[in-house]
Amino acid sequence: MGMESTGYRVFSGGIWEERYGYARAVVAGERVIVSGCTATVAGEVRHVGDPYKQALTAIDIALEAVLMGGLTREDVVMVRYYVVEQRHFDPVGQAIHEVFCKVRPACTGVRVAGLVDPRMLVEIEIEALRT
Repeated sequence: MGMESTGYRVFSGGIWEERYGYARAVVAGERVIVSGCTATVAGEVRHVGDPYKQALTAIDIALEAVLMGGLTREDVVMVRYYVVEQRHFDPVGQAIHEVFCKVRPACTGVRVAGLVDPRMLVEIEIEALRT
């Protein structure tokens, strides 16, 4: 999946962006606000049944959008994640820790009833700020 930037919007070409009419990320001044990312690559949900690997894939997609918006992982100030099962908090938390341990952004985890595709176990949003 290749991302493209218009300067204020980043698009990944993902199926949900086109279907629901949103951008992967929005650049607002010194901020890059990334829409919820799942482990969907080229229209297919990856790592079905594995919340840890789905989280790593979602984070990779989100961080690519941050980079396209002109910032880096070190600029990430907020991570929000949504899991569909209580038992997924730890594996998703482990993935977040591995990627952001030295950055230490603010973070919120929420359990939800479900995501747009039942094979999706986690969705992750990221906000980055040039400081």
